Amino acid sequence: MSKEKVELENIISIRSTRLDVADHEIDLHAVESAALSLNHVGQTFTSSQKYFILKRLNYEGLEDLNDIPPGASFMIEKTEKLTEQESLEIIKEAIIEHSDDVNIPSRDYELWENLVEQAPNSLDGQTGIKEKLNYTIEDEKGSVDLADNESGYNDYYQIVNWNLQIRLEAALVAYHSPYPEVRAVADCYDDPTLPVETLRVYILGIIWTAIGAFINQFFAERQPSITLSAAVVQLLLYPSGVLIATILPAWKFKIWKCTIDLNPGPWNHKEQMLTTIFYSVSAGTSYVSYNIHVQKMERFYNNQWADFGYQTLLILSTNFLGFGFAGIMRKFAIYPIRSIWPTTLPTLALNKALMQKERKENINGWTISRYYFFFAAFLFSFIYNWIPTYLFNALSTFNWMTWIAPNNFNLVMITGSVKGLGLNPIPTFDWNILNWNYALVFPFYSQANQYIGSIIGFFTIIAIYWTNNNWSKYIPINTSSLFSQIGTRYDVKAIVNERSLFDQQKYEAVGPPYYSAANLVVYGAFFAIYPFAIVYEVFMNYKPMWKALKGLGTALKNFRKSTYEGFDDPHTKMMTRYKEVPDWAFVFVLVISIVLAILCVKLYPAETPVWGIFFTVGINFCFLIPLTAIFSTTGFQFGLNVLVELIVGYALPGNGLALNFLKAFGYNINGQAQNYISDQKMGHYAKIPPRAMFRCQMLSVFITSFIGLGVMNFTMSSVNNYCDPENRQKFTCPNATVFYNASILWGVIGPKKVFEGIYPVMQYCFLIGFLLAFPCIAFKKYGPKKLTKYFQPTLIIGGMLIYAPYNLTYYTGGLYLSIASMWYLKKYYTTWWEKYNFVFSGAMDAGIAFSAIIIFFAVQYVDKSIYWWGNNVPYLGIEGGEGQQTLLTAALDAPDGYFGLRNGTYP
Repeated sequence: MSKEKVELENIISIRSTRLDVADHEIDLHAVESAALSLNHVGQTFTSSQKYFILKRLNYEGLEDLNDIPPGASFMIEKTEKLTEQESLEIIKEAIIEHSDDVNIPSRDYELWENLVEQAPNSLDGQTGIKEKLNYTIEDEKGSVDLADNESGYNDYYQIVNWNLQIRLEAALVAYHSPYPEVRAVADCYDDPTLPVETLRVYILGIIWTAIGAFINQFFAERQPSITLSAAVVQLLLYPSGVLIATILPAWKFKIWKCTIDLNPGPWNHKEQMLTTIFYSVSAGTSYVSYNIHVQKMERFYNNQWADFGYQTLLILSTNFLGFGFAGIMRKFAIYPIRSIWPTTLPTLALNKALMQKERKENINGWTISRYYFFFAAFLFSFIYNWIPTYLFNALSTFNWMTWIAPNNFNLVMITGSVKGLGLNPIPTFDWNILNWNYALVFPFYSQANQYIGSIIGFFTIIAIYWTNNNWSKYIPINTSSLFSQIGTRYDVKAIVNERSLFDQQKYEAVGPPYYSAANLVVYGAFFAIYPFAIVYEVFMNYKPMWKALKGLGTALKNFRKSTYEGFDDPHTKMMTRYKEVPDWAFVFVLVISIVLAILCVKLYPAETPVWGIFFTVGINFCFLIPLTAIFSTTGFQFGLNVLVELIVGYALPGNGLALNFLKAFGYNINGQAQNYISDQKMGHYAKIPPRAMFRCQMLSVFITSFIGLGVMNFTMSSVNNYCDPENRQKFTCPNATVFYNASILWGVIGPKKVFEGIYPVMQYCFLIGFLLAFPCIAFKKYGPKKLTKYFQPTLIIGGMLIYAPYNLTYYTGGLYLSIASMWYLKKYYTTWWEKYNFVFSGAMDAGIAFSAIIIFFAVQYVDKSIYWWGNNVPYLGIEGGEGQQTLLTAALDAPDGYFGLRNGTYP
């Protein structure tokens, strides 16, 4: 029997109250009603030991120790109750479970190892272990006071009190979380008596979901887009909740067997969190908005038959289809402790800042509360955003190197933010661009790996372009559009019939479309990342995946078995107090969604076979697990849209409509399922009953679907020059344009023609991705641990996907922020970082969103632009679309006046 199995069996044999849900609960009202002094808790600990615990919990800045937070008193009590033996076994289990966990700080893991190594022989039962350390370390100055800030022994990563530290680290693992990010935003206790699913939640949830759906859909096709994030809505939910709790009468009434309390006391943090989830689940834009843009708009397919009825069936079927998969994914992505879901952390942090009583602290000289810090940052962001967005555009698009010679083609292609690849050490002063890749949310290693990939992509694009590989010199270097053989934008209507299906005769007259150098790299990276991610992630995480699959199989055999079974981490243990959503509810939603999809293709000329719908369901079932595992631990997300369009293109050649339809299903099942799951994880951390979350999510998506349709149709008909590449209000429709061009090449033309004639080398990217996985696996397993721990090759490949139409401008500034906050501040000023980092991120997003809305309707919708150097300079010369846009011109430089394959040789 392996050493690991022996260790685990020893751990399993230990049972304590930490495995009982009641041991994780408190009466929050009773605790908060009276101040609790540090002297009243942990009676067996000395004052210096209590101070040491406070420092480890990042409460060392408390100014009044006669009123300590509930989390501090809870953890001190739990630390006191744990025995040395039990604590040692808990830490051994953590060492085994998190041995390759990239999100565990190295210093924490090394501390665990040192604690186990220095365990006394009487506890550990092994020879060769150092004798137990003295409880008080003495040096030349005498006894060291653990509370003395000037003492070198105050660093809790040094073992100065083995008995205390083994119990403290065990308490963090057994009653809280091993991740600092989670400890910063989630409580280590639960109060199940708090009212959660109240009428107040539904009133405010519906109102703010309607407002958010309007804003998010309206700005979805702006580059960069503007979103009213969940963190932003939280800001407004708090005063809304306080107001509604003040004005509603304290009435109770019965509807059938249910008693509804109209106003059950003060607005609490669980109500705030559930209302936020109500909004959050639909805070993004429905993926099928791209379908509707591409089908309805005259500049694309111009399918006027895609009326409101078609749009309704399409959006409801795609938006709800992900719910069925969300139920399946619970065991893979919610309950496992490693699934921390970084994207949810700012929302949880803000909820804590707004709703929970905060004690006065002095952290590195900072005494401002989270609440006031949020409003200060929000006000700054709101006011400042007027400068780069309206008054001084050059601060947003800070392409300062192109100002030197705006018509120098090589300079602009390398450094340009609009038309080029964005190589610029100081690319922007606009938070909306700086935070494009969630600089203060994603772990630093995630940002760093993606940036490495973007640099590799940068040099690959340059190599392809300047060698004129695949005629790329005749096309702008970094565009998502397709081009004809004479260098104009490709028009799909020129090669399809009245049913929008491929017309061979028209195609022979026009010729195939061609990609830019950047688009070639992006698609090559997409083709490589699918086989790579499957092989690499399954191999590296096969144990937890296999465990979850066995659990899923057992659940199907015994549907009465709890989905919580087999997960004993503290947060999952607290959630066992609440009823789960039955599996049949998810299956029911899945079936209804499939029926709506079938009606959609049967009642309208969508040119899509029914079997295609079941195909997309099946392929998502295969890929959803590894893709969700990547997203839940790193924050990096990519969908199945490219893979689906490739397979559908082979199965249904010449049919762009079918590709668009099935691509939406292929992506949306995955994307929406991950969206629902991330919100469920947020509720998991906040201890929201799963059934309440499910009901709110369902209603939210229903409301958002119809509002989104209304806004889509409004913008397509009312915004001037909507989707024009030169739109000065930035409504250039980057997402819809990518969607449209993909449908031409992979749907109407088809991958067979692409791989056999236009771009034959691209098919080998699948093989490259598959083969590349094996050396990466070998390096990860056998390379130096300090390097391999943060080596995430899937993210490196993913970093190559940013181009066409985005570029390094959207990554470089964010990398600086990530270095400063997610590495430096998190490592050296952990207490400050835990208190302010996520609050600052949410506040800046909030200020941007609200100011952008006001700016647009006040001075942009009816154009009131200010024309001066600071607004004009970013768009001078080539960056503004004037002068030379390509290295070579078809009419002047290409044989016979056109580039690409010769007439009569088209595949």
